Amino acid sequence: MAEPVESIDPLRVEVFHHLFAAAAEEMGVALQRSAFSVNIKERLDFSCAIFGQDGRAVAQAAHLPVHLGATPLSVEAVIAEHDLRPGDIAFQNDPFGGGTHLPDITSVAPVFSPGASGPQDRPAFYCVSRAHHADVGGAFPGSMAPARDVHGEGLRLPPIRMVRGGEMDEDLLRVFLANMRVPEERRADLFAQIAASHAGHARMQALMAEHGPSALAARGRDLIAWTAGLTARRLAALPEGAWSFEDCLEGGPDGTGALLPVRLKLTRTREGLTFDFRGSASQALDGSPVNTTRAVAVSAVVYGIRLLMPEGTPTNAGLLEGVEILTDPGTVVDATYPAAVAAGNVETSQRLVDVILGAFGEMLPGEVPAASAGTMNNLSFGGAHLGGGGEAFTHYETHGGGAGAGPRRGGAHAVQTHMTNTRNTPVEALENELPVRVLRQTVRRGTGGDGARAGGDGLVRRLSFLTDVRLSWLAERQRRAPFGADGGAPGASGEAVVRRSGTQHDERLTPKAALDLQAGAEVEIRTPGGGGHGGVLGGAPPSRASS
Repeated sequence: MAEPVESIDPLRVEVFHHLFAAAAEEMGVALQRSAFSVNIKERLDFSCAIFGQDGRAVAQAAHLPVHLGATPLSVEAVIAEHDLRPGDIAFQNDPFGGGTHLPDITSVAPVFSPGASGPQDRPAFYCVSRAHHADVGGAFPGSMAPARDVHGEGLRLPPIRMVRGGEMDEDLLRVFLANMRVPEERRADLFAQIAASHAGHARMQALMAEHGPSALAARGRDLIAWTAGLTARRLAALPEGAWSFEDCLEGGPDGTGALLPVRLKLTRTREGLTFDFRGSASQALDGSPVNTTRAVAVSAVVYGIRLLMPEGTPTNAGLLEGVEILTDPGTVVDATYPAAVAAGNVETSQRLVDVILGAFGEMLPGEVPAASAGTMNNLSFGGAHLGGGGEAFTHYETHGGGAGAGPRRGGAHAVQTHMTNTRNTPVEALENELPVRVLRQTVRRGTGGDGARAGGDGLVRRLSFLTDVRLSWLAERQRRAPFGADGGAPGASGEAVVRRSGTQHDERLTPKAALDLQAGAEVEIRTPGGGGHGGVLGGAPPSRASS
């Protein structure tokens, strides 16, 4: 058992916090340097973490919040399904078995104590990575287009042991690659995750050799207990009461259908903090991709709690001590099979954060920022390379927007906000590897909301295709702009347009779209600005109430 929190040495906790986190960071470096796709090696669309024997998160790298907060359910699913042995690595992406959406493939590799080999031995730790693969099958390149159900979105993997005793199961690998448009790239990115597992395994083995397996495991439990204690003290300082907040998603298969409410009732009692999302809309079964899984709702809550904590607080399972999360299966925030979920991880996660911060704003008036862009502005496309060889390519990227202004400063321009922490795709990398040209990349001036502190501006990115492509576009905040706070005005909503080959005019895309374009076509992404903060300029949130 871990020591009581009062007896844990904070200096020792800090040292081991950085040792565990450094192991996860080392995994990330190995993954990035081994990957082939632009999305992983340039945009850094991946995350790594270390988990304890009990499947609880011990430490993570400074990667993507939406990945890391949702990963524990994937680890639980793998542990429940497989008795992993030395050299094994399991992979999983099933949204209804602990995953989020299909492009995010999670790897789970056990780390045994040095010398452990018997069947009764259990892993001391797990090295975990999650990477967004640029394509996992489905109707459109990138596997992010609107689909009727999850089967139309790509290949669904339950927890499978693809690596056994250090050897790849070639039959499983062939099945996996047969469903991919660019199998060589998918194979390389999958092996990059294996390389990350090896790097983490080597580092954790070295730490156990230095400190002893039992002592290292105890330090992991101490770290979680220390974080739980910090969280309990922070929550105890919050006012007691109940607050409600509501925002919406742009429903329908093309994003022009009925608005789908996401509702939160936040309650603070002596027992802790309850996030009740049970009043949210029923899951969409009309082809709308905005449904998301409970794993993503949990991830958004972890992120929201982390924002309340002091700088330097470890991020691990301790953040959810004293926190209750209530969802109704069959709703947009806890979708059930066979709902389409492609946009849930990237778009609904952002709306969940908006309602969490909106409720915090009601609880702590004047202390919480306005809404940021509220969308990841997802663009995917694929086709055949130039040159006549017919070699296929796929690409996926997200785009930043304006950050919401806060009580002390204005919002930043053209940045990734909240649940995403990726880079942009560098112009040089995109043009070097794909038959695409970047015609424009700039800040979308004047799109941040006014206020005593203005919201950040969005961005503009215009691409020209040198070959025929199939393109998909998934975004939110195209019909409902990011709200301001404490009297600040909303930011501008986003939009996207295409100019088809041989024409001279731009055609606006619906918020969710999938289409074929000929060589010479152009697409332009215009992302939302963040809401303003303070002043008397209006900008009331979509709906707010307190009790």
